[in-house]
Amino acid sequence: MEPMKIKLGPADFAEQEMRGYEVGKRNLCVARIDGRYKGLDDWCNHAGCLLSGGRIEGNRVICPCHEVGFDMDTGKNETSPGVCDDQPTMSIAVENGELLIELSEKDL
Repeated sequence: MEPMKIKLGPADFAEQEMRGYEVGKRNLCVARIDGRYKGLDDWCNHAGCLLSGGRIEGNRVICPCHEVGFDMDTGKNETSPGVCDDQPTMSIAVENGELLIELSEKDL
């Protein structure tokens, strides 16, 4: 089955702004870094905290619970390997001023 394009909302983030979105069975963390929109799974796989409640440092999102830093391009755990796994990433597109993500039917 083809992935579905889901509108998240307006692409109106300030630089280094981050927001969380609940879409179907997924929670998404979206940030604008260096003028690009980037996305990760919002639930930190270490303790289940929402990454969107953390902060951006460079190209990393820092988890608010245990300070684990994940690269927003690759999802790689760059600060605490061995503490938790990498985070799944997702591609965010902008069309007609709206943020879009493609999700499979199993994620909805």
